Amino acid sequence: MKIAVAIASENALPSAFVVFRGIEESIKKAAELGYDGVELALLDKDQVDVNKIKELINKYNMEIPVISSGQVFAGSGLWFTSPDVEKRKRVIEVFKGLVDVAVVFGAMLNIGRVRGFIAEGETLEETEQRFAEVLEEVSDYANKKGVKLILEPVNRYEINFINNCDQGVDLINKLGISGLGLMPDVFHMNIEDASIEGNLKKYIDYIDYVHFADSNRLAPGWGHLDFESIVDALKEVNYDGWISVEILPEPNSDSAAEQAIKHLRTLIPKNKEKAYE
Repeated sequence: MKIAVAIASENALPSAFVVFRGIEESIKKAAELGYDGVELALLDKDQVDVNKIKELINKYNMEIPVISSGQVFAGSGLWFTSPDVEKRKRVIEVFKGLVDVAVVFGAMLNIGRVRGFIAEGETLEETEQRFAEVLEEVSDYANKKGVKLILEPVNRYEINFINNCDQGVDLINKLGISGLGLMPDVFHMNIEDASIEGNLKKYIDYIDYVHFADSNRLAPGWGHLDFESIVDALKEVNYDGWISVEILPEPNSDSAAEQAIKHLRTLIPKNKEKAYE
């Protein structure tokens, strides 16, 4: 397993849920702390200089395993299930742009809150239908580019559509869209799933990426989640993918990132091989 930390550009919106801001300094800090890579949160493809980031990734021997899309929802007011046809068209174009960024780094692209929600007066079936229509077009484009899409269940206090791993897997199976995986976040699982370890093992064939944050959204070790047990569950089913730290930058970004990697490195030793070519 490899460990990444969530970052964004200096001009990212205040709502961007990341640990570090400022691409060059973030990648440098993450490398010095011992992370294997960085998860890059983007509003759209034009927010960053892809060639410059590629230079930095090579310089610091890092990877970008995932492009995250939370800013598209929080900042642009776009989501897959919007009743506004023009907004649905716009989110498709934004996601195609993010796919173009992801392919440069061999990264996956996450679908978190940007999937949308069940609007007042609408049914689950209507919401699923809109989601499927947008996802099919995005997925078709992503598949042609070799980019994997990963669906992140989010707890009920943040959104009302796809809250736990059971619902995520059920929808993945129902839609039957190729190239769509599951991205559990143990913070959300602690609220919504009957068992974090149980569902990680149960759905391992669907899981492509995992978010780590403690029970209070702080760095692992600063809440009450048992990360040794969680990591052991992943090892038990031979998960060899990425763990990404998506936590509150408290009491500050540096101490949060340092606490997270120190705690997790006791459980997941660093692979000494070169991470990125």
